Amino acid sequence: MAFTMAFIPLALLAFLAGFVDAVAGGGGLIQLPALFAVLPGAPPATLFGTNKLASIWGTLAASTQYVRRVVLPWRVLRPALVAALVGAFAGARVVSLLPQSLVRYGVLVLLALVAVYTFRRHELGTAHAPRLAPHAEVPAAVATGAVLGFYDGVFGPGTGAFLVFVFVRVFGYDFLHASAASKLVNLATNFAALAWFLPTGHVVWSYAALMAACNIAGALAGSGLAIRHGSAFVRKFFLVVVVVLIVKLAWDAVRAGAVP
Repeated sequence: MAFTMAFIPLALLAFLAGFVDAVAGGGGLIQLPALFAVLPGAPPATLFGTNKLASIWGTLAASTQYVRRVVLPWRVLRPALVAALVGAFAGARVVSLLPQSLVRYGVLVLLALVAVYTFRRHELGTAHAPRLAPHAEVPAAVATGAVLGFYDGVFGPGTGAFLVFVFVRVFGYDFLHASAASKLVNLATNFAALAWFLPTGHVVWSYAALMAACNIAGALAGSGLAIRHGSAFVRKFFLVVVVVLIVKLAWDAVRAGAVP
């Protein structure tokens, strides 16, 4: 009975995670804690693997929507995708070696800086005006994919939000194009992480299948809304997600004793 009852909140939260992630990233904020609550005795790597298998389908659905309806910067995305694959696979391999409290504290500081910067720069991401010279785009894309891919493999929550911010701030995209680009890179990081989680058996298939279906439904709804309402909507949603991420990670850090 408990197993069956757990399906209901997981299904609802997976839908919400897919919706949020498709618009501004941050779906892991919702989905991963839900798995930790339902399966408190499972190894963290198994919960990460289950979360990745569920969320990759929602990310794929959102990516498909964006590819069909938004002009994507493939010159930047191709090297970013390759670097993200390598970075995420490496991150997944060391997920059990790094102290999660330290990672959480570092991410909390970075998210706070992202929030302050975005709130203060009202014009940020309102216009699509790529700013990097062609010779600088590829190295910047490789660095973005490698660093955030590694982070996604190690920890995960906030990856989509960080990707959106980097594409807006560094590459000069508006929030809609940044959200679209981030979905493709996030798809690569999820795939690479699963290349390690699946062969090592770190997936609870029954939960992953249910959550994947709900994640897809949420992702289709979220990406459709983002495309319909454009960058202004995505920017507002992004700021809400970042603030909620900060509150959630700060609460987790306090509970875990990670903050001095």
